[in-house]
Amino acid sequence: MRALTPDDPGTLGGHRLLARLGAGGMGVVYLARTPGGALVALKVIRAEHAADPGFRARFRREVTAAGRLRGRWLVPVVAADAEAREPWLATEFVPGPTLTETVDGYGPWPERAVLRLGAYLAGTLADVHRAGLVHRDVKPGNVLLTLDGPRLIDFGIARVAGATALTESDVVIGSPGYLAPEQARTGTGDVGPPADVFALGCVLAYAASARRPFGTGNPAAVLFRTVHEPPDLSGVPEGALRGWVERCLRKTPEERPAAAELAAGLSAVLSAARPVDEPEPGPEAARADTPPDATVVDAASWLPPAVVRIVAERSARALDIPAPIGDAPATSSEEPAPGPAGRPPARPTRRRFLAAGTAAAGIAGAGLLAYGLSRGGTSGAGTPPVHTLGLHADLSGPGKDTGRAHERAARLAVDRHNARDDAGFRLALEVADDGGDREGAARVARRFADDAAVRAVIGPTTDAAARAAAGVYRAARLGAVLVNLDGTGVPEADAETLAVTRAAEELLPAAFLVYLSNVGSVTRTAVVRDESDAAWEFAQAVNDNPPGGGSVTVHGTEDGIAAAVGSALSQDPQAVLYAGGSPANAARCARALKAADFTGPRGGTWQTLGPAFLSAAGAAAAEGWLCATPFTDPAAAGDFAAAYRDAYGTAPSRWAPEAYDAVGLVAAAVARLKRTAVDDTVERGALAQELFRDAYRGVVKDLRFAQDRTHQPELSGSLFLYEVRDGAFAFLGPYDEVRQAG
Repeated sequence: MRALTPDDPGTLGGHRLLARLGAGGMGVVYLARTPGGALVALKVIRAEHAADPGFRARFRREVTAAGRLRGRWLVPVVAADAEAREPWLATEFVPGPTLTETVDGYGPWPERAVLRLGAYLAGTLADVHRAGLVHRDVKPGNVLLTLDGPRLIDFGIARVAGATALTESDVVIGSPGYLAPEQARTGTGDVGPPADVFALGCVLAYAASARRPFGTGNPAAVLFRTVHEPPDLSGVPEGALRGWVERCLRKTPEERPAAAELAAGLSAVLSAARPVDEPEPGPEAARADTPPDATVVDAASWLPPAVVRIVAERSARALDIPAPIGDAPATSSEEPAPGPAGRPPARPTRRRFLAAGTAAAGIAGAGLLAYGLSRGGTSGAGTPPVHTLGLHADLSGPGKDTGRAHERAARLAVDRHNARDDAGFRLALEVADDGGDREGAARVARRFADDAAVRAVIGPTTDAAARAAAGVYRAARLGAVLVNLDGTGVPEADAETLAVTRAAEELLPAAFLVYLSNVGSVTRTAVVRDESDAAWEFAQAVNDNPPGGGSVTVHGTEDGIAAAVGSALSQDPQAVLYAGGSPANAARCARALKAADFTGPRGGTWQTLGPAFLSAAGAAAAEGWLCATPFTDPAAAGDFAAAYRDAYGTAPSRWAPEAYDAVGLVAAAVARLKRTAVDDTVERGALAQELFRDAYRGVVKDLRFAQDRTHQPELSGSLFLYEVRDGAFAFLGPYDEVRQAG
């Protein structure tokens, strides 16, 4: 990422340009912010390519087709202007390294990682081809890597199958070394989906061997070898992977597998061949081998360990935007608004970068409920419309503490919104108690579904209730925001209108992977594993992704915690993690480590965070114990915590800030819909989809969702770390912002 030059425009098509991401033959790519506040990669096509009116017509047609693409591993076109002097197109910004960077810098990937990469990308190409498009530039530089999967980018030269290319017929489109023979021959007619499959075969060969199958050097020579010579697959392991790569690289298009066939074949290889050094799976461990189109993916489990570190570091650095060359420092208009009582604002963290400058950009209604961020204005003449939110919670059963926290925070959020002079509409809150059981949950869901005044729902608050209610809400096209649940167990077909705002349970190991690799500099890790399904999954994720690229040993507790700790320490680990949900067993683990004078990093999941662990472990053994959690520290929520205490006479409890933000997410979506509505109507189905459409800056999180059918929440800013200090759990912050131990 480079600073803007004095010759670069400040804005383009309503987008504020922030930095240069790169430049090439077609134009310049900028990091930009949309009018709604989202970050995008904005590619500006050079004027010389746009001089031909036919180019603009084809550009418009083909970008429109690409904009319809949907798929978990796609980064499609989200906006474009074919009529500008220099046409441009924008895609969602992904702050990950390219496959090229990781292979050229750190060598070939393990075979299993290449198989998984291939399965993901082949499934993505199948989506592209089903939409009637051909990518035409599949190469390692167009594959971005993130902890939850790869992203295929740069649809700037994608085209409708059978349509005329964007450039003259005698110009090669794509990148030499990753072109199919029919694509390498200039002026040879239509290039179809088999060309993408050929390119993917080149990509997989490169990832497995760190060698280009048709060599490097003069582009004309590379093209000649592509058309006339067999590929060089030296370094690609013999076996199933090599067999599929060879099929992809056949010279005749008809002899190559279709993308969907390739995806299925690679997935079958993954399912059939578990690594020999992988522990025997527990009852749920098989989920690590779910097919590439599965809704849930274990964070980082598909990446080689060295690449996990690169991805984490790149994400941490991605939003350090360089100042424009020759520009003065940012003006005061780009600073956050003062806090209450005129207090100076805190310096925005990287996690809150998307919220910077929202006074001008208006990030999806950002700060709609945040304290001290009122921009003035009025709601106009007449009585503002009222939109009702349902609060679906367990208020009397075993989960009543969480339910009450949701209710109190939601009431506070609604009251704060309605106190604004410039809100433009009012909110009402309808509260319903499901008692913590399935029957009660189904009853509450039907009540809200049948009440035409209810526009969206906050909750439910228990897994059983979510499973019982999700189908009812989906059928009624009623959006439901899950605050403390990750949606586990809800059938995929019923999850269409569920907005999950917390990180999935199975992603929690990612917090330790990043912390131990980057902060603890750990290369030898031991895991003490209980016998629960969740413990098996936690241990498997750490074992698959050794911190620091080192080694991991897993020690079961069949003979007791003390024996497992003794076995772990015999391997001379630098860090010990407890995989399990029992505070008592975690305390036994901490005491055994203390007795052995182990002082390295040690910790467990959020179930071990609380007074039960502290009491059972004792002050000395508990000191330094780490916890990874999907929730923030309520006391660290600043003005929200103070307002909550003023309203209810007590400090906010766990999940209260997140529930407050859930109301803000819904209100922001309502505000966006009202800006384009011809009247005050807010239709349920439209609101349910609008919940996922843009970013929302809350008091504790910047909520962002994947723009595909999964609607997965962004991982960054959703996982947090705590550490026991002086007999209490101290909040360290978001896992990817913790910079030092102790």
